[in-house]
Amino acid sequence: MSEATQYLTLGLTDEVLALPVQQVREILEALPVARLPHAPKHLLGMLDLRGQSVPVIDLRLWLGMEATNDADSTRIIVVDTRTDAGGALFGLKADRVFEVTALDSPDLEAAPEIGGKWRREALAGIGRRNGTFVVVLDLVRLLDAERAAMLAAETSPAVVAA
Repeated sequence: MSEATQYLTLGLTDEVLALPVQQVREILEALPVARLPHAPKHLLGMLDLRGQSVPVIDLRLWLGMEATNDADSTRIIVVDTRTDAGGALFGLKADRVFEVTALDSPDLEAAPEIGGKWRREALAGIGRRNGTFVVVLDLVRLLDAERAAMLAAETSPAVVAA
C-alpha cells in the first residue's frame, strides 16, 4: 500500500489551502520582520531564524487578496522549495494553520480555466478534504513566475522624462 501525500492545510479568510508537507520546515507564531526598502508589497521583510535570514511573504497579498491585521491565529510557515534546479527558504504569513493530513483522493483536479482571484501559476490543483475544496499551492512554480516578473522589470528599458 502506497503512502498518501501529506499536506499542511491553512486558511486565508474563508479559503482552505494546502502545501505539500515535505516543503514545510516549521510553523511559527507571527513575529516582527525587518522591512526592506523598495520591496514589493507582498514581501513583508526579513526574519532572523536562528541566525539565518528568511524573507517573509504575505500569502494574502501574494495571491492577490486584501491585506489584514495579524490575529492570535496568524502563523508564519517556513517553507523550503530548494530542488536541483534551485529554490529558496522563505516564510509565508497565513491567517491560520489547520492540520497535516492527506486529501480524500490522491489525484488533484485541474484548476478551473475560468477567471478568479487566484494567480493561476500558484495552483498545483484542487483537492478535497472531508468534502471541502482545498486549493493546493505550487510554490516552486509561483516562485519561478515571481522571478521571471522581477527579471522582466529589471531588464525593461527605463522611461526617460522629456
